[in-house]
Amino acid sequence: MDFGVTFQTDPPQRRVVELTQRAERLGFGYAWTFDSHILWQEPYVIYAQMLAATERIKVGPFVTNPATRDPTVTASLFATLNEGFGNRTICGIGRGDSARRVLGKPPTTLAQTEEAMHVIKELAEGRAIETPAGEVRIPWVVDGKLDVWMAGYGPKALALVGRKADGFILQLADPVILRWTVDHVRAAAADAGRDPSEIAICVAAPAYLGDDLAHARDQCRWFGGMVGNHVADLVKRYGEGGDIPVALTDYIRAREGYDYAHHGRAGNPSTDFVPDEIVDRFCVLGTVDDHVAKLRELESLGVDQFNVYLMHDAQEATLDGYGAEIIPAFR
Repeated sequence: MDFGVTFQTDPPQRRVVELTQRAERLGFGYAWTFDSHILWQEPYVIYAQMLAATERIKVGPFVTNPATRDPTVTASLFATLNEGFGNRTICGIGRGDSARRVLGKPPTTLAQTEEAMHVIKELAEGRAIETPAGEVRIPWVVDGKLDVWMAGYGPKALALVGRKADGFILQLADPVILRWTVDHVRAAAADAGRDPSEIAICVAAPAYLGDDLAHARDQCRWFGGMVGNHVADLVKRYGEGGDIPVALTDYIRAREGYDYAHHGRAGNPSTDFVPDEIVDRFCVLGTVDDHVAKLRELESLGVDQFNVYLMHDAQEATLDGYGAEIIPAFR
């Protein structure tokens, strides 16, 4: 199993670059960032610095969306970085949450997401797309390579992942929900004539090392609120008691609202409704042995990468602990 880490692009930019260098030294294969241009600094500017300061680690957004930038611009951004640093980028994409809602706009549609995935991958890899002006390609791309991984929770989004994406991103570490989502992705892939085993599976969640579980839970409770935004959308669309697992929907009944000013941050006051049980299920907490045991369970369900959300008060300690004891256990 590979390991990634996700940062928020808070200033100073140098901090993100230094943490990326540290992650590479410790054996992480991927360094991701959130992509919400109002809440945090513009990530593509920082990707160039991250890539220039490292040798092997891959970088990309976790996740971008079809609307923040025209997909042709996004494709050119990736292609430019790949030309300069040797195909070391990866594109995580979804419908858009904080980047859209903070501006009072809804997430994009799945149809827009599907079209954006096609445009970004085709152009970044040097192939042509159809436009009103006819076929268009980026003429300077040579041997471009860009995997596009899609995030989603609901049945229709999972079906799109299975049909079109190179990888599946699940933003929580609950084995029950992982099994349900992966089954949907693989079934859709098989129906589309694809080999389901060729779709990478990435689980992302906060990880906090230490035996003070009460403190770890408080540092990671924000994550249940972030996931709750997506779950609320699913309940609105599909209702309760349908195809969505109750393990994913029950806890949001006490949800009253969400303030994006605190999005993705420890101590978010909009997440008081998230119980300890959900924090334990969705995150990876506890001792080294606890982390290894849960990650082994995720690996047995097909996870190819575990991506550490590093939004808490023990960033260096978590990175170092993973590099010293957890990543080597999976090598």
